[in-house]
Amino acid sequence: MPIPGIDSQLQEYQTLVRKIGDGRFAKYFRENQALTFRAHLRIDRGAILARLKVLGNRRNAARDRKGKKMKLSAIRLALSTLLLVSAAPFAATPDGATIYQDFCSVCHGDQGDGRSRARGSMQPPPRDFTSPDSAIELTRERMIASVANGVPRTAMAAWGNQLDGDDIGAVVDYIRNTLMRPIASETAEEARRLYAENCSVCHGDDGKGAKWTLRNMNPPPRNFTLPATAGTLDRDYMVQTVRYGKANTAMPGFERQLDMAQIGKIVDFVRTAFMRIDTPSKSSMSAVIANPLPAAESTYPDGLAGDVNVGMAFYLQNCSVCHGVKGDGKGPRAYFILPKPRDFQHPASRHGLDRARLFTAIAKGTRGTEMPAWNKVLTGQEIANVAEYVYQAFIRTDEESTSITTQ
Repeated sequence: MPIPGIDSQLQEYQTLVRKIGDGRFAKYFRENQALTFRAHLRIDRGAILARLKVLGNRRNAARDRKGKKMKLSAIRLALSTLLLVSAAPFAATPDGATIYQDFCSVCHGDQGDGRSRARGSMQPPPRDFTSPDSAIELTRERMIASVANGVPRTAMAAWGNQLDGDDIGAVVDYIRNTLMRPIASETAEEARRLYAENCSVCHGDDGKGAKWTLRNMNPPPRNFTLPATAGTLDRDYMVQTVRYGKANTAMPGFERQLDMAQIGKIVDFVRTAFMRIDTPSKSSMSAVIANPLPAAESTYPDGLAGDVNVGMAFYLQNCSVCHGVKGDGKGPRAYFILPKPRDFQHPASRHGLDRARLFTAIAKGTRGTEMPAWNKVLTGQEIANVAEYVYQAFIRTDEESTSITTQ
């Protein structure tokens, strides 16, 4: 069944594509609010094909909505007969990312930087949402008004007759949370402002690492946009790292500058804007772990109990050459190793390591470092012994520690 307005646009574009072949052309388009391209615009074939895809998606979506409405009407009639109540339609939560790809990316680009194939055909060019000016100038209210009503004297069409208020709000929030860079201003959202004030100097406005740090820091700051990062960093680990820092890197701890709620907001902003992980619910965002599981409550597998004095002898003979006699990561070999050995005295180690984690790290090693997997040559009991020594000598506080016999 034809969809009024959309099918006619599709036919017009399909005819146009057949005529132009692979060349470029100049053509006057008649004024039509449903079309993105207006007035005297040079359009290449790629832009036309991209527009065809958008119109096709809109046509299919319109047909789906029409079919769902017919089915829903029958269901309502039956329910009203049985229950004597009117059934309200159920609407799915708008997906800002999908709406952006279907309606906006053809001009603004997949990354929101305005570098689409249609860019050269528009004057002025589409808005670059990743620029500092956009972060400063564009409020949420202004963006909603622009999407709904269009922008005069530009190719930005009014979408208010095709997208409802929830859809427009969803796509604007997607652009703001995912594509726009953070900016330290009073009007910016708190999470974006906190990141700009505390993190962007090293990690960069785009989460890829500031250019100056790539030449002056070893190792350089984490690039949050790499695909492997999302699979490596979980939220709890990131919270702990922001709070206590990371040993042998330029990453400091922010425990004294930021409270736990602020740290949680920064972590969630990084995960959403740069790592492209869905924003957690409000309950999970507020449930920031202040401390990991108390180390005293963790145990070794299979009911093992470590012998601290036996473990000390093994540590001094095999581990201190890298981790140091004091567990500070400054053993004789540490100066030739990159990344550096673990500093057990660093706050991040003391708050993040317990008996179970030590046992696993010693047994399985750490990929990408000099730390080997000791389960190839040691028994579980021997691993528990050295883990117990490290735990009691370096991880536990003085009040918790038990005496270690001097050999």
